[in-house]
Amino acid sequence: MKAWEGKKLGVIGGLGPKATAYFFDLVVDNTKAESDQDHIDAIYLNHASMPDRTRSILFKKTDRLKELLIADAKLLQSIGVSYIAIPCNTSHYLYDDIQKAVKVPVINMVDETLAYISQKYGKGKVGVLATTGTREMKIYDKYASKYDIEIIYPSQMGQQKVMDAIYSGVKAGKIVSPSDLDSVINELKDKGCMCAVLACTELSVIYSGVNDEYIVDSLLTLARKAIILCGKEIEN
Repeated sequence: MKAWEGKKLGVIGGLGPKATAYFFDLVVDNTKAESDQDHIDAIYLNHASMPDRTRSILFKKTDRLKELLIADAKLLQSIGVSYIAIPCNTSHYLYDDIQKAVKVPVINMVDETLAYISQKYGKGKVGVLATTGTREMKIYDKYASKYDIEIIYPSQMGQQKVMDAIYSGVKAGKIVSPSDLDSVINELKDKGCMCAVLACTELSVIYSGVNDEYIVDSLLTLARKAIILCGKEIEN
């Protein structure tokens, strides 16, 4: 008899740690469960010492980052997970490399988020709040065309506010209010965006508990997809 029966989720986490902890909460809170046994089995790697994703990308030094992400994916595969989730949008710059290195399906949170938007909002302009790494590498743009979605980013001033909220805020252990980014959200509305994506998991932490139809949380999308793939029901 196997120690772990059924489907198991493997998570490459720590990118950053606060976002991974919130992802864990989202998976638990969004699973329809009346007992412990109704939840998914999961293995979390909190690889907090992983090189900064945005810095690695912008300075074109991604070899070590890719090496570590692939090593973590292979480790989770060796343990016997059924699916791998990476709760970090910027890391999806290396998604193809990671998926090619393992046989276990790696959930693509960027593609899943855009698929959700396409289903709920249709085609049109979508605002993306993300790290400069995600923005410069056009990680969301890569998948948007097949959904007839046009990706719109904040102005440079707005982008700096987003980066400050991520790096000087959540990653620095400080509390950031969603209202600190109101001007950025309003800017995207003025540009005609039908919704705005929290395309950095630290932003998901900032907006935890916020119920706003205009906001699409990529981390929540990833959590709900992981629950379904692992054979459990979503709490509506």
